Amino acid sequence: MIRLLHFADLHLGVENYGRMDPTTGLSTRLMDFLRAYDQVVDYALQNDVGLVVFAGDAYKTRDPNPTYEREFASRMRRLSAAGIPTVLVAGNHDTPSALGRAITVEIFATLEVENVYVAKKPEVIPIETKDGPVQVVALPWVTRSALLARDEYKNKNLEEINQLILDKITNIVEGPDGLLSRLDPTLPTILAAHATVQGAVYGSERSVMLGQEVILPPNLARNPAFDYVALGHIHKHQVVNEHPPVIYSGSIERIDFGEEREDKGFVVAEVERGRASWRFVKTDARPFVTVVVDAQGDDPTAEVLEVIAAREVEDAVVRIIIHTTAEKEPLINEDEIRRALTGAFHVVAMVKDVERKVRLRLGSQSVEEMTPGQILERYFQVKQTPPERTKLLLRHAEEIFRELQEGV
Repeated sequence: MIRLLHFADLHLGVENYGRMDPTTGLSTRLMDFLRAYDQVVDYALQNDVGLVVFAGDAYKTRDPNPTYEREFASRMRRLSAAGIPTVLVAGNHDTPSALGRAITVEIFATLEVENVYVAKKPEVIPIETKDGPVQVVALPWVTRSALLARDEYKNKNLEEINQLILDKITNIVEGPDGLLSRLDPTLPTILAAHATVQGAVYGSERSVMLGQEVILPPNLARNPAFDYVALGHIHKHQVVNEHPPVIYSGSIERIDFGEEREDKGFVVAEVERGRASWRFVKTDARPFVTVVVDAQGDDPTAEVLEVIAAREVEDAVVRIIIHTTAEKEPLINEDEIRRALTGAFHVVAMVKDVERKVRLRLGSQSVEEMTPGQILERYFQVKQTPPERTKLLLRHAEEIFRELQEGV
């Protein structure tokens, strides 16, 4: 039985909501990500892990600075020195857009770092672990650049290109001479892929992904040849399939408020031929807290402070959203509120959602004398809606009014 640690989407270089640490010269948010990374490595070293699979996206960008590379490599060295084989699968943020350029983690292969296997192309990687032999089918991020450069794929639309890529991937994995044909059917088999599998649910990382992507059919990942499927690319931890386990480990640190309610961590699995069990291990990720207050009473500042006191904002990235009225807004003391947040790691913003009464001036005509279309047109005038958009909206509105009159 192989004890496997599966993690992904480290994204070193994400430094939003941080500040410069004067002692180290590094971003405090970089330290958050490295602390989470250390938790992964420490767990592997202290819990008899036989194999580590990193399912892609070591850095935020395809051109990481030397500091990020140094910090990533120093932790890889700890795993290598301990004799723990580690597979690094290239993700979209690791893969350059131009053919011939190196992927971000290729240096480990170039230097032939012991116990580190870099997968920059689809391949079967046989590995001897302390728990016995295992085989990893690696499926790194698929780029379109090679296909788009070929004459036979010119003048194809995006849907056709995606289908061509899917056909190619399926043939690479399951074809007569594909990766599965090279497997030893008696050995535990792991698919390690950086990709989107149909049926997976996105988190907020949708906004930071680079470009359009190919959606892999679920039957490819559910192939019974695989005992465990280690996925990266989607930051939200989730199980796409139970048997075999097809799992996104998710990212190990929060990036923004879209991940506020998501647990972050990695997966530890025990894999043997024909079966696998697993569990999710949380990392001590930086908390993100949104404080929403309805402050419309006699003392709106006190209402905000009361809500803050009831929330765990210590060492958290915090944003405040205050719903109030135009009358109460001047009574809100922002200095007091900020003093109540001195224990927070970072205060993003204090947003005031002020309810203002808007009077619709209809001129000399009364509402009773105007048609619904005229009232709506006057409303758009007050709201300063652009003339072309007003014209379009009124045309659609007239269709709705007509259908209502006809009883449709």
